[in-house]
Amino acid sequence: MTTDPSSTTSAPAPSAGQVPDKPVLEGLEKKWAAQWQQDKTYAFQRPDSRDQVFSIDTPPPTVSGSLHVGHVFSYTHTDTIARYQRMTGKQVFYPMGWDDNGLPTERRVQNFYGVRCDPSIAYDPDFTPPAKPDPKKQVAISRKNFIELCHELTQVDEKVFEDLWRTLGLSVDWDTLYATISDESQRTAQLAFLKNLERGEAYLSEAPTMWDVTFQTAVAQAELEARDYPGAYHRIGFALRSNDGLDAELFTDGKVWIETTRPELLPSVCALIAHPDDERYQHLFGKTVTSPIFGVEIPVLAHSAAEKDKGAGIAMCCTFGDLTDVIWWRELQLPMRTIINRDGRLQAETPEWLVNTDFYTEQMATKTTFTARKNIVEKLAETGDMDGEPKPTQRMANFYEKGDKPLEIVSTRQWYITNGGRDEDLKKVLLERGEQLEWTPEHMKHRYSNWVNGLNGDWLVSRQRFFGVPFPVWYKLDAEGEPMTDAPIVADAASLPVDPASQCPPGFEESQRGVAGGFIADPDVMDTWATSSLSPQIVCGWERDPELFDLTFPMDMAPQAHDIIRTWLFSRVVRAQLEHGELPWKRATISGFVTDPDRKKMSKSKGNVVVPTEILDKFGADAVRWRAAMARPGMDSPFDETQMKVGRRLAMKVLNASKFVLGMSSEEPKAMGQSGRVVKNALDLAMLSSLARVVVVATEAFEAYDYTTALETAESFFWSFCDDYLETVKERAYGAQGEEEAASAQGALRLALDVMLRLFAPFLPFVTEEVWSWFKPGSVHTVSWPKADELPTGGDALLLDDLATVLIALRGAKSSAKVSMKTEVLKAELVGRGEVLDRLKDTEGDLRAVGRITGEVFWVEADEDLHVAVKLGEPAVKQPKA
Repeated sequence: MTTDPSSTTSAPAPSAGQVPDKPVLEGLEKKWAAQWQQDKTYAFQRPDSRDQVFSIDTPPPTVSGSLHVGHVFSYTHTDTIARYQRMTGKQVFYPMGWDDNGLPTERRVQNFYGVRCDPSIAYDPDFTPPAKPDPKKQVAISRKNFIELCHELTQVDEKVFEDLWRTLGLSVDWDTLYATISDESQRTAQLAFLKNLERGEAYLSEAPTMWDVTFQTAVAQAELEARDYPGAYHRIGFALRSNDGLDAELFTDGKVWIETTRPELLPSVCALIAHPDDERYQHLFGKTVTSPIFGVEIPVLAHSAAEKDKGAGIAMCCTFGDLTDVIWWRELQLPMRTIINRDGRLQAETPEWLVNTDFYTEQMATKTTFTARKNIVEKLAETGDMDGEPKPTQRMANFYEKGDKPLEIVSTRQWYITNGGRDEDLKKVLLERGEQLEWTPEHMKHRYSNWVNGLNGDWLVSRQRFFGVPFPVWYKLDAEGEPMTDAPIVADAASLPVDPASQCPPGFEESQRGVAGGFIADPDVMDTWATSSLSPQIVCGWERDPELFDLTFPMDMAPQAHDIIRTWLFSRVVRAQLEHGELPWKRATISGFVTDPDRKKMSKSKGNVVVPTEILDKFGADAVRWRAAMARPGMDSPFDETQMKVGRRLAMKVLNASKFVLGMSSEEPKAMGQSGRVVKNALDLAMLSSLARVVVVATEAFEAYDYTTALETAESFFWSFCDDYLETVKERAYGAQGEEEAASAQGALRLALDVMLRLFAPFLPFVTEEVWSWFKPGSVHTVSWPKADELPTGGDALLLDDLATVLIALRGAKSSAKVSMKTEVLKAELVGRGEVLDRLKDTEGDLRAVGRITGEVFWVEADEDLHVAVKLGEPAVKQPKA
């Protein structure tokens, strides 16, 4: 801390010109952002112990996207907490990062430069992107060229993001900036993976995989998004081997009728499934039926996941149509009959299990699922194996959150990290961690526990992309050139980060790459969450800077939005549990969404997105931050641009009120914080006593991470201070009641300004820094947070309420009479209880001045609430101009 605010005598008196003649908000962001950068105002200085640090796991925004007003709100929420903690004396470890790897970046690079990655193409060191990129005619380039373009574009995007954050006034330490694709991040991610692999927490497995055919990559459970998708039910008949003992009305034409929205999967049927309690199908369990067109003998089995009241109550299990098929396949040990390839088309080879193969070979092989469905529906209608016409319906389908086509389930070999989805003991531990974590707001904890309880598989962490953290793994090739995936070659920890696609494993040479007896690199990269899940380890210097790690980990605060509790928050808990056996932070603070005025989520497709630069340019950063801080933790907040005007009015009032206060005297009052010295007047002491209570409430709110209440409390006092107290005492402050009374008013005003600037500093960093510079050395953001004991004791805060009542009455009377506020009051009668009148009598001089009371004041004691009656003089007549 650079300044002890209780010792205000150290500040030099402002010299002429320090307080501008006409303060303005324009230009403050640029002025003070540059000054803070020059002075390293927010630099993290390593203290002696962990309890002197407040560390924040700041979300790294995806730079391939665009920032919207929701980002501005949530990052402002974090910044208010950071600024408060810094003022309490903590060294705030507040790094910023960029999430710059993964699918969004690749897609942006493809569209921006008009290129696509082809790993089979050789690197061209002289490659230049097309002058006029055409996203529909993308130029194929090498993997290395593609990655270079990814780095190039993300650097441009990152600069735009940084400029916006500086304009907003985030007090991050820019010297701790990191990126999820940097060498250090890659080293951390690869090292953590090797440790997971060594402990058996990471493994390679051939398994049913959710697959996006557009992006050509696997998708994890946390990235799924269920959406309505148009489809149709098709009633299809499977031939019975015998009708004996079966209901003729149910099994018409000697067939079992099922209903499906995916008839194109008929070649991959491996069973018909009904609920074990469904009486309609009891006689069929254990028997077989024959599939239409293809003539495959299919068993009829029972499983509790079958829904008796859905469709016909019996369903075909295909490998794989949906996640229920995966459950049935695994638990009933059914054969694997996959026919859909990674490109979304049906495989070219005719499946060996089909009895009748002609139709598949001629009408289904290599077709898209859409065409295959059309062809087989026509064939089923022709053969009489479909009952009636397809019935349109809306079905729920799984999509990749960034994709636009329903996911397929294909069998692939992928890397997984255990996360409790298949380990009940680990799931129990992770649920306990959720209980141990402090949540703001508390109810967000249930989103975490609901997600963990619903996990049904481990975390799929491999992706079939190019711009990402590669797995530090190679595979030997056998004599036939096939990879020996059961014995991977792993990189040495000391060599990290490594790129297996361009570096050789120990003991091999480049000439052996891709040849029998040689090696190949693992072709995949890690899911971006696999790196982001290690953000605490990356920023805290895990396995890189032991001193920093001990000072900052576990971190104090993890701010984020509620929609990524299941992804970013949970994955960080998983990695910290596996690596350290503890939580990565003490508290999670969750922000809500910013919606449009109709409470609809903002999106580009709806055209209701607010661009942050526009509102920052129009209203100023302090006004935008004020509105952001009015959005309570975890609550969605409807956005209305006109609300920014209120914040701007507050910021402007801080400037003008401060100029007024500082203009009353050029001298700093001596020992003004000590009761009985400079500040003696009852009204002055009452105001400071009320301010002391504001300090207590705002402090308690910040300690509870309730920045909104802290702001509301300070702002409510400030407006009362300006409208009532300041107006009431200004004539006395100018000397109307003598030097001693003037000194009391000036001292109280100065002390109140000092405290209020510090209360507002976390919210309005630019205007408070500007005013502070008019009469104080250093930065307001590195002085101490105010304490109640800085303010003199002995004042009665109720006097301020009494004063407000009187002022309302005086102003109301003049307003009702439609006369100027300068109109004289010839008589004033104050009626109320004795203790109220006794308090007010001490302020008669100030009341006369502010109310223009020239006549007699009567004090009438009565057992009733305070009220005022006045007799007004004649309104002043304006003299015509000469």
